[in-house]
Amino acid sequence: MTKISSALNRRQFLRQASLYAGAGLLVTRAVAHSSVQANPPESHLPLTKDDLPTAVEERAVEKAVAESLPAKRLCITPSIETRLFASSNVGGSQERNARALERLACAGFQVDNPTITERQYLRFAGTDSQRASDLQNIATGAIAVPQLLLGVRGGYGAMRLLPMVDWPTLGRIMKERGTILAGFSDVTAIQCALLAKGGMSSLAAPMLYSEFGKTKPDKVSCRAFVEALTTPNLTIDIQDASLTSPNLPSVLATADPKTLTGTMWGGNLSVVSALAGSAYLPRIDGGIVFLEDVGEQAYRIERMLYDLYLAGVFKGQQAIVFGALSGSGEDSYDKRYDVATVIRQLHQLTGLPIYSGMRFGHIGKKHSFPLGATCQIGPNTDGGYQLTFSDYPTIKADAIHVEGLWQKSLSL
Repeated sequence: MTKISSALNRRQFLRQASLYAGAGLLVTRAVAHSSVQANPPESHLPLTKDDLPTAVEERAVEKAVAESLPAKRLCITPSIETRLFASSNVGGSQERNARALERLACAGFQVDNPTITERQYLRFAGTDSQRASDLQNIATGAIAVPQLLLGVRGGYGAMRLLPMVDWPTLGRIMKERGTILAGFSDVTAIQCALLAKGGMSSLAAPMLYSEFGKTKPDKVSCRAFVEALTTPNLTIDIQDASLTSPNLPSVLATADPKTLTGTMWGGNLSVVSALAGSAYLPRIDGGIVFLEDVGEQAYRIERMLYDLYLAGVFKGQQAIVFGALSGSGEDSYDKRYDVATVIRQLHQLTGLPIYSGMRFGHIGKKHSFPLGATCQIGPNTDGGYQLTFSDYPTIKADAIHVEGLWQKSLSL
C-alpha cells in the first residue's frame, strides 16, 4: 500500500470512527501504533496452533487484496461491555489486531481495553502478571465485570497463569453478571480452570486475532459465534464423522445410541491432557468430554488420550465427543495406524460411546458452543447426532450486528 493510499484510508477510518465514538478512537490508536512497531509482517510470522490449517490460505488471500478504497459499511453503536484477555501468544501484527477491534466495534462490542494487544514479553502477550491481571482484576473488583471476556489468541502460555487467578471468586462474579468468556485452543486452560474451580461455563468460540482480524473472516464461523452468544437453547446437528476421521461412524457405540444429558467440558486435547492430575482439570460426574486438536500425528493423539485414560479422567463420564483432528498426517511406520484406529482403541479401553465430527476446532466454518453447560446428545433423523445446550448466559440478539464482524476494514 502506498503512503498516499494509506493516509487516505486512515482519514476515512477517522471519519467512520466518529459514528461509534470511543471505540473507534481506541482502534485508531492501535492502527497508529502498528505503523511504528517493529513487528514482522504476517507473511513471516511462525505458525501456531490457532493459525493452522487455514494460515496459508489466509495469507494467499491477503496477498491478493489490492483494493485501495473500501466499500461503505453499516455499523451500530457498540453497547456490549467487552474486555479482552490475552493469556497466551503475542498477536504479532498490530494491523491485524486493529482490523479485529474495528470490526468488533462495528458489530456492537464496546472493547474497554484494546491496548492489551500491544503488550509483549518474550513470545507472550505480556508478562505472566500482566496476563493474569486481565482476569484477576475482575476477581478483585479492580475493574468492572463485562458482559463478554474475549480471548485475543491461543498458542501457548495460559497454563503459566493458573495459580495466579482467584478462580472461585471470578466464577462467582461472572455468574452474578452473566459474563461469557470466549476462546479456544490454548485458552482451554483458562476454561478448564474456570469450570473446575469457579463452577462457571464458557464458550468454545473464535478469538480476536485468530478470526476477526483476518482480511476475510469466515462468515459461517462469525454467524455461529453470534448464534451461540444469543441463543438460550443452542442446537447443533452433526451428519458425519469426516472432520474427525472419514473412517469412523458418527457414533461409535456397542449398542444403539441413547439420548444422554450431562455437562460438556474439555477443549483442546493437548491442553486437557497437560492438565491431567492437576486441580485445574474439571472433575464432572456424568460428564460429556469434548476434545479437538490440530497438527498432531496419530501416535501423539493416542499418547495424550492414554494420559487421560491412565489418570482416570474418563471414569464416570457418559460419552466422548471429538471435534476436528486436523493435520494429523500419515504414520511413517504404517499408514493403517490412523486417527480412526486410535479412536477405536479408546472406545475399546473406555467402553464409552464416542461421537465424532463435531464442527469445531482449528478449522473454518465452525460452530461455537458452551463448555461447562448442560448438553443433551442423541441420534438425529439424518443418521448423525444432535447436541442441545442449556443453562448458560447469553446476550440480547438485537445488540449485535453480525455483518460487522467481516466487513472490509476502513483503516487498513
